[in-house]
Amino acid sequence: MIARTLRALALTTALLTSAAVPALADGLIDNVNGMTLDAKGKVVNFTGLVIDDDGKVKTLLQRRDKRPEKLDYKLDGDGRTLMPGIIDAHGHVMGLGFSLLTLDLSGTRSLEEALGLIKAYADEHPSRPWIIGRGWNQEKWGLGRFPTAADLDAVVPDRPVWLERVDGHAGWANSAAMQAAGVKPDVKDPPGGRVERIGGKPAGVFVDAAETLVSKSVPAPRAVDRDAALIAAQDHLLTLGITGIADMGTTIEDWQAYRRAGDERRLYVRIMAYAGGIDSMVAIAGPRPTPWLYDDRLRLNGVKLYLDGALGSRGALLKADYADKPGERGLSFVNDTQLLNMMSRAAMDDFQIAAHAIGDGANAQALSAIEELAKDYKGDRRWRIEHAQIIDPVDISRFAKNGIIASMQPVHQISDRQMAEARLGPSRLTGAYAWKTLLDAKVPLAFGSDTPVESPDPFAGLAAAITREGPDGQPFGGWQPQERLSRIQAIDAFTRGAAYAGFAEERFGMLQPGMRADFILLDVDPLMSSPGELRNAKVVETWVGGVRRYEARGSR
Repeated sequence: MIARTLRALALTTALLTSAAVPALADGLIDNVNGMTLDAKGKVVNFTGLVIDDDGKVKTLLQRRDKRPEKLDYKLDGDGRTLMPGIIDAHGHVMGLGFSLLTLDLSGTRSLEEALGLIKAYADEHPSRPWIIGRGWNQEKWGLGRFPTAADLDAVVPDRPVWLERVDGHAGWANSAAMQAAGVKPDVKDPPGGRVERIGGKPAGVFVDAAETLVSKSVPAPRAVDRDAALIAAQDHLLTLGITGIADMGTTIEDWQAYRRAGDERRLYVRIMAYAGGIDSMVAIAGPRPTPWLYDDRLRLNGVKLYLDGALGSRGALLKADYADKPGERGLSFVNDTQLLNMMSRAAMDDFQIAAHAIGDGANAQALSAIEELAKDYKGDRRWRIEHAQIIDPVDISRFAKNGIIASMQPVHQISDRQMAEARLGPSRLTGAYAWKTLLDAKVPLAFGSDTPVESPDPFAGLAAAITREGPDGQPFGGWQPQERLSRIQAIDAFTRGAAYAGFAEERFGMLQPGMRADFILLDVDPLMSSPGELRNAKVVETWVGGVRRYEARGSR
């Protein structure tokens, strides 16, 4: 962790002191295949980009235009594609950072492989009082059941183990962790949660609200750990060309880490924060959303509210029974009155509301609440529904009615396809991951990754959006291919659309005079490359506010 921190600080120092690219100086990025979208979503091409001394775009140059004579620096782009920096409309910054610093099971293909990694990790860290990690997915393992405490006990019997599911909506504990947390054999299911059981006793998996039965006893990260996690997350995001991200579920401790980084001039990625609940919203911002801080690098926009769980753990709230588990419809985290009260509390102080809704039942609940509140709370609210994965087709027109933003993650469709078919059955897939249908209904789209639930790689997301095929090219022609988007539509949702969703469209997300000079240089042209080439695109450089923050090794 310390070594990673020192490497990050060394990279920062080198970039800030570079004689070739001084910070916040007039400069020219020339000889590029430049593209951006304008305020109407139309493509604008250019070959040169002039950056002013505030780190903003001064002008876009065409090949025939005369270049400025007096420059502090000039960079030859070698004909590479230059486009706006990617904005991830839904991620978890600290979750990503900690996933890079702790046990990661996201790549495992079987229970046996996961258990091997867990044992090896525990053996490598004998002094850690708890073994912490995330990323397991029993669906990917083909297990046909949830894992159990007994499975973990076989490899780590002597210390507590707590591992979050890939979607963050379930946790897996060994017997030592349940004992440390005081979980009794007769523990009840909390509202909005479920304890998986064997023979009537806790089996080791705790779904949604039940996670706190164990997680409350996990040692909290220290401030220095959070600082290291932020550095790790930033490093990773910048290598992928991500210059901005909406942080969903920000805690006061997360916010303090962002502020420390901003105060010390080491906050580079732009963070649009959404507090994790009303209490965190008030603790962070008080009576109103914060102003933009650190040259548009940080703002508390609003609050994220959970309505249901995830499809993989059968926590998503459905209107009808799960096809693969009759009698079960998922978990409702709040009733209609509670939801209206929370949303009204935020809206009355002009906080933006981002409602997590995955199942068609939760989406309908969110839509009804917004329709009710929109009668009293006027103006530019930009209500957001996060994920919007499963929508009853009769509800799609309700999104556009109040300008509701569908904040979606294309990679979820690739990962969830077979599981969604099993959970819903073939007759209920029409409104699943319905990007094109929503866009055609004049619903604003904002795309992200939900990192660390999925990889934050935006090019995997772009490829998914235009093909609805996995990396293996399956299913050929795309799953529910009528929902495919054009390349321009997908890029728009990852740039201008994501900025609009965070009230930032006049600050970044496009390369236009007066806007922040956030851009990336790529080894492919996203408008001309094949889906495979786009999926494997490599970022050569990432610039934020007119300063280069990442350069791939061997790029020059």
